[in-house]
Amino acid sequence: MTETSNAHLSPETFVAEFKKHGVSHVVWLPDSETNFLYVLMKAEPSLTLVAVSREGLAFSTAAGLYAGGKTPVILIQNTGMMESGDSMRGWGMGLKIPVVMMVGYRGYTRHGVNTDTAATYTERFLNAFGINYYLVESDADADRISVAFEEAKRTQRPVAVLVGDEYHGFTTKP
Repeated sequence: MTETSNAHLSPETFVAEFKKHGVSHVVWLPDSETNFLYVLMKAEPSLTLVAVSREGLAFSTAAGLYAGGKTPVILIQNTGMMESGDSMRGWGMGLKIPVVMMVGYRGYTRHGVNTDTAATYTERFLNAFGINYYLVESDADADRISVAFEEAKRTQRPVAVLVGDEYHGFTTKP
């Protein structure tokens, strides 16, 4: 838990959770939504950022890092995760890679009235693959990130954390 308000999801919370669980590498496709998180991760000496050119490459990259004794995490948006289904199946699940996916839940509304089909299909997609997931909407939910890391390690499978706040506060310091 960070010292900031629990009303939003702060990037400091993510970095603290990554450090707590020994994450060595962050595999991600850079985007404009996560600028403040990027600045914090880049400044953290224990984290190495590995940018990929397509989301589908995130799973093979994470698998290689894991095979090399590292602890990767994947930052990915729900649309990219869905585009990466075969890679997730083959590299993540097939090779039993215990990786946590931090999934930007684009289009999510806590009211269930979706205007973006990316949100409509996110949980259905994860359920179809048998991937467990935990919804995180604010710093008060940060303990679910730990649950995901512990489950991935225990089951040797990918586990998702759905970031329902769409990285609120990640572009400007709270």
